[in-house]
Amino acid sequence: MFDKDFLWGAASAAHQIEGGFRDDGKGLGIWDYFEQQKGHIKHGETADVSCDHYHRFREDVALMKQIGLKSYRFSISWPRVMPHGTGKVNEKGLQFYSDLVDELLAAGIKPMVTLYHWNLPYELHEKGGWRNPEIPSWFEAYTKAVVERLSDRVEYWMTFNEPQLFVGGGYLGGFHAPFELNDTKTMLEISKHVFLAHGKAVSVIRQMAKRPSLVGLAPTGPVYLPKNDSAEDIEDARQKSFAVHPAAFAFGNAWWADSIFLGRFPEGSEEIFGDKMIRFTQEEWAEVSQKLDFYGFNVYQAETAYPIPKDAYDEYAYQGSPHTMMDWNVTPEVMYWSSRFLYDRYQKPLMITENGMAGMDWEAIDGKVHDPQRIDFLNRYLLQLEKAVDEGIPILGYQYWSIMDNFEWTEGFDKRFGLIHVDYQTCKRTLKDSAYWYKKVIESNGASLHSI
Repeated sequence: MFDKDFLWGAASAAHQIEGGFRDDGKGLGIWDYFEQQKGHIKHGETADVSCDHYHRFREDVALMKQIGLKSYRFSISWPRVMPHGTGKVNEKGLQFYSDLVDELLAAGIKPMVTLYHWNLPYELHEKGGWRNPEIPSWFEAYTKAVVERLSDRVEYWMTFNEPQLFVGGGYLGGFHAPFELNDTKTMLEISKHVFLAHGKAVSVIRQMAKRPSLVGLAPTGPVYLPKNDSAEDIEDARQKSFAVHPAAFAFGNAWWADSIFLGRFPEGSEEIFGDKMIRFTQEEWAEVSQKLDFYGFNVYQAETAYPIPKDAYDEYAYQGSPHTMMDWNVTPEVMYWSSRFLYDRYQKPLMITENGMAGMDWEAIDGKVHDPQRIDFLNRYLLQLEKAVDEGIPILGYQYWSIMDNFEWTEGFDKRFGLIHVDYQTCKRTLKDSAYWYKKVIESNGASLHSI
């Protein structure tokens, strides 16, 4: 049974929904830049307008209120607040987020701020981006500007969204901006800069917040399902979920979370990386691993065997098995096992900061958007979350990804995750059937999950 104060919400990212990509003094971000270069984004699409949330946020908050959201997790665009990445603050950019916070609070919705969701100011990229050892200080200055303006009204803060993706995907795998392929030593140094930036941001929030604040971050990572209920198989799945792989350490759970929540690198890191291994001073460790209030987690599917043969199905898939439009496995049990494994290891209250399903949704002839598969997906996953809650795992809330259809990074506009359908030609919003279904879940505090 969910706690009476459980935060039923939804989430978004600034770059994916805002549009207004150069309006009111906003600077260029790396995604803005690389979207203009051929070959990075499907169909050559850009987020220049996207959902136009920058100009329509009041309409969007009204729809959130109609759904009955108790919380809304959104990110701040660093280049909108600091067009050059450092130096002068763009007052109009900050005012947009201040107005958004006021609108949410007036609607009875708790704002949750993520400081970084991937759109690095392009001018900082030209200086090396996350490869530059000065970036923790740049991020600290940006954080100060945001906290100074919003912390009198914002309670929940997250430093980073998915370092696994913007570091691993952007600087190692080359499939996210800035689309780089770097060696292991460089990747370790990049991760050090992210750790230090996280620590500095937490310190800023603790020191400057004008009201009591809860601070965390929102990583993702591989979670494996035990094949049966034996203690041996559960432990095997747990060990796989926190393994550190030399060639792909940046994509894992333990590399980031052990360092931040436990104040140490994962066991075996020294042996794995040898003379490439990064180091922290005692003072740096103290800042990197200072106390956080919750562990946010973005969870969609159970992971595949490692390594994955490109021409084979993984251990959770089979011919004809259910997949989303992102080609992700539909594995509801991952919600329970991720909650259990993460809480057992880190002993922090959890917040599901992303979970959702990409579909192929359109407005039907009756003017409605019918998405029964999303409803079934959510019902199955939320029952597994309830199982974790019933076993005593402290879970603060659930933020569905995403509040509305949006620009899905390199996939462009092909994949629709939203509770709200967006016609990208007109920016018309339509609540999907899943939004009305979610409204009943919220109103019943989860009891309606058992009515199907």
